[in-house]
Amino acid sequence: MTTQAQTSIDTDDTQIRDLIMTMEMGWTNKDGNLFAKPFTENADYVIINGLRIKGRTAIADGHQRIFDSFYKQTFIQTVVQSIRFLRPDIAVVHVNSSMTGTSNGHDVDTKAIISLTVEKTTAGWQIASFQNTAVEVQENRPSNN
Repeated sequence: MTTQAQTSIDTDDTQIRDLIMTMEMGWTNKDGNLFAKPFTENADYVIINGLRIKGRTAIADGHQRIFDSFYKQTFIQTVVQSIRFLRPDIAVVHVNSSMTGTSNGHDVDTKAIISLTVEKTTAGWQIASFQNTAVEVQENRPSNN
């Protein structure tokens, strides 16, 4: 691999990670528009309960509603687990996410894995699809050995 190709991959990796940080900042600031900024105009977004949302505007509006209500006192932390380039302009990204805080008077401590498809557009890297899946805590579960 040439130095130029490696530099391009490193730059792309950084820009993709910045998309995730922008979503996290949007959640921290309770700003639906900032949360949705990394998404394409026609992005597909599947919520943790399986509901599908279509488009950046709907993603921003929906998140603003939850930020103004039951997720007002919650925070998320994200850790990028993998970025796999399918082509130079398309990548699959997996992110571990945790949400803590208080919702409707109850403590919140949930985990999820987020699967993203990101694409490099004329505007830079953007999220084309987002799937949020709850991670079930596996306590004292017998092994299959």
